[in-house]
Amino acid sequence: MKYVMTFFWSFCLITMLNYVSGAIANVSFEIMPGVIVSAFVAVIIFILGESFPEGEIADH
Repeated sequence: MKYVMTFFWSFCLITMLNYVSGAIANVSFEIMPGVIVSAFVAVIIFILGESFPEGEIADH
């Protein structure tokens, strides 16, 4: 479920950014670049999330 929600929020935020920046630049809105970039961002978030250690870190 965390993967689905991560992709969902990535899709929503990237698509919103794509729409707003396109409106400012006066270009037409296309959804496929937003889908591709949001999938790429979601994969990066998955990798970063798995790379962090779990639990407490001991002070030495």
